[in-house]
Amino acid sequence: MSAAPNRILTTSLRWGALFATGLAVVAGGIGVLVAGLPGLWGGLLGALLAFAFLALTAGSILLGQRLTVDDPNSPLFYGVVLGAWLVKLIVFFVFMFWLRGQSWLDPWVFFLTVIVAVLGSLVIDALSFVRSRTPYVDVELPGDETGK
Repeated sequence: MSAAPNRILTTSLRWGALFATGLAVVAGGIGVLVAGLPGLWGGLLGALLAFAFLALTAGSILLGQRLTVDDPNSPLFYGVVLGAWLVKLIVFFVFMFWLRGQSWLDPWVFFLTVIVAVLGSLVIDALSFVRSRTPYVDVELPGDETGK
């Protein structure tokens, strides 16, 4: 239970939260200008759902790592991650069927906000991976003080 948190995922979560907050403000503002109160709800709900899905993915991987103490071959790790993905799929379909005929929500503002949020989260994931400087091999370098 003492596994170090994954820097890529924690960075992705932090930047994703900032991006979702900014997107909610911008999309909600544009939604109000374009469609009134239903546009505001469309922008806010689109940004909130996009961040919830991003956080559920990263959070499930972090939880799986913590439960299995960095054993990537543990069935518990895959169970946690796949269970979270199943929950995401079910929640997605429930929301899409529920939101389909709602009069208090502008569907175009919601749709465009979700598209922007998905593209933004992809960019954030890529940037957090590229900038993470996480080693993928474990070798001793000359000058390391590991007992030699």
